[in-house]
Amino acid sequence: MATALITGASAGLGLEFAWQLATARHDLVLVARDEERLHDVARQLRSAAGIDVEVLRADLSVPDDLARVAQRVADPERPVSLLVNNAGFPVNQRFVGGDLSQELLALDVLVKAVLVLAHAAADAMVTRGRGAILNVASVAALTTSGTYSAHKAWVRTFTEVLAVQLKGTGVTATALCPGLTHTEFHERAGVDTSNLPDIAWLDAESVVSAALADVRRGVVISTPSLRYTVASGFLRAIPRSAVRALDAGGLTGMRGRWAKKG
Repeated sequence: MATALITGASAGLGLEFAWQLATARHDLVLVARDEERLHDVARQLRSAAGIDVEVLRADLSVPDDLARVAQRVADPERPVSLLVNNAGFPVNQRFVGGDLSQELLALDVLVKAVLVLAHAAADAMVTRGRGAILNVASVAALTTSGTYSAHKAWVRTFTEVLAVQLKGTGVTATALCPGLTHTEFHERAGVDTSNLPDIAWLDAESVVSAALADVRRGVVISTPSLRYTVASGFLRAIPRSAVRALDAGGLTGMRGRWAKKG
């Protein structure tokens, strides 16, 4: 039976990935900071799907924890066939005048961890001649909405680089670029979403289903929903000066929506 390792697996898209992969009869390795919650999720998945579920508590901003997860990804005795780099980190501030330590933590989780785990997975998977890496980016990668956009732009481009280098190896790389998605991430992060229209939102089940279908087909850039596919095409087509102007006016990305409640 194939095994998938999911970071940020205790909530949001990560939890939805866990359920859909469990339903598809994948064994799982669940990675997140909240060990109690991970064990609760693992018990539910084992009971509902009859699969093996391993819990790996880790804070991906901590070098030793990241190294442990990379070691598990690369373990030849317990091969991981699908790596889902999903762990998130809310950057609830402007870069100018913001707390540098928060920016460095975000960089560790959203960029460095993706790099390290993808490196471990790619080497192990190429040796076996099969496997898939799914990195969660965002439509925000095409905007200029703070350092979150910069992090996700790196993930998107990195995944394309990875896909080129993996061509012909039997291993694929996919960047998932969803738009706004209903999960508990925003509430837990203290994000005010009250001013966003219903049409802007996707549901986690559809996003994950589309992503996994694209992984199976070897798609490199996965953008769930027609409306965000169109929006992404628009953002790529217009001059970058126009994108910057739109973000300055708060009309694209997440600008103005990451302010803490209260």
